[in-house]
Amino acid sequence: MAALIQRGGVRRRTISEINMVPFIDVMLVLLIIFMVTAPLITTGMVDLPSVGKSKQRPEHFVELVIGADEQLRMRVDGKDSATLRLADVAARVTEVQAGNANTPVVISADRNVKYETVVKAMDVLQRAGVQRVGLSVKQGAGS
Repeated sequence: MAALIQRGGVRRRTISEINMVPFIDVMLVLLIIFMVTAPLITTGMVDLPSVGKSKQRPEHFVELVIGADEQLRMRVDGKDSATLRLADVAARVTEVQAGNANTPVVISADRNVKYETVVKAMDVLQRAGVQRVGLSVKQGAGS
């Protein structure tokens, strides 16, 4: 509000000032509202997937091993078999699955193998109609 200072009928100057009381009142009301509502806000929980131990190892599984020299070998239930070509992988896996599309196929590759080789193997398995294909990971801290 502006107030005029008058002395003897002579107008001198206008004093401008901001009244802070309404501003402080509004801030106190907002503070009280936030203090009351803060405990009522619930935090959301995010369930993240984890790589770790599976509940139970399947009794029958096929493991496709890609060595550092990019040669393919197949293990059935942990037993090694001969070296395969990429073109023969699909036929051999479907033969081992014996009509059971739920038999999991795990791809284990050396860390120095090109990513392209692993993707090609997954592509061949997918085109052959293999339903469950997974990648094997090393447990614990990698070096």
